[in-house]
Amino acid sequence: MNTLLNCQGRILDLTQPVVMGILNVTPDSFFDGGKFNDENNIRMHVEKMLTDGASIIDIGAASSRPGAAPLSAEEEWMRLKPILKLLTKQFPDAFLSIDTFHSEVAARSIDSGATMINDITAGGTDDRMLKLLSGKNVPYIMMHMQGTPQTMQIDPRYENVSLEVIRFFVKKIENAFNHGIKDTIIDPGFGFGKTLAHNFSLLNDLNNFKVLNRPILVGLSRKSIINATLKIKAQEALNGTTVLNTIALLKGASILRVHDVKEAVEAIKLFSSLNNLNQDHS
Repeated sequence: MNTLLNCQGRILDLTQPVVMGILNVTPDSFFDGGKFNDENNIRMHVEKMLTDGASIIDIGAASSRPGAAPLSAEEEWMRLKPILKLLTKQFPDAFLSIDTFHSEVAARSIDSGATMINDITAGGTDDRMLKLLSGKNVPYIMMHMQGTPQTMQIDPRYENVSLEVIRFFVKKIENAFNHGIKDTIIDPGFGFGKTLAHNFSLLNDLNNFKVLNRPILVGLSRKSIINATLKIKAQEALNGTTVLNTIALLKGASILRVHDVKEAVEAIKLFSSLNNLNQDHS
């Protein structure tokens, strides 16, 4: 697996797992919608995430929670444009990921300094995305989702969820490779068109995804897999998030996408100490 990713000429090293901190500039995200709606709050939040050890900041301007209303590319870009201008100026060394499935938004973001594209549809919504990225030196995160944010939680069904998601990525990775995209990252899409049982099956089988020979991104932070199981609110799900993130690390995750950076970084440090000890004894 290639652990050195080209981010517009800068190298992101995934030899050890890293943390992707979430910045939602949306009014309706499931956990922190509307919380970061002015430049000062955004700047302070990003500064804290970077200080706490985030390697990547993932910026989302359109909510993908179940049932979320779709946002046009132009509306999404109007939200993103001032944020990118602010962050590239304030934090020029930060790796900035853009959470979008619109190729137009991706193109404008890359031209404005973004270093990674995070597409929850893996090119399934905008077939121009792969062609756009073929000429750019930015990693491409491809996520699995059954349906759309508007329909994904309406009775999702699989015969074997892990096998079907792996087969999905085999095709997506090949397609990206054929478009000349060198660095791809896979995200199984916890909570995107999956029941609780599907989510736990994916987590249990996560080590099988290493057969794809790509870095694995895991987004479990404060999601329903925790909240529904423990019968708590998202605001109470930090401990559960840390538990599941630790399991994901043990099963091969390279990137933890989280709302709470400090706790995820600590989990990685403890995991890495154990992993390094095991390697020394092997």
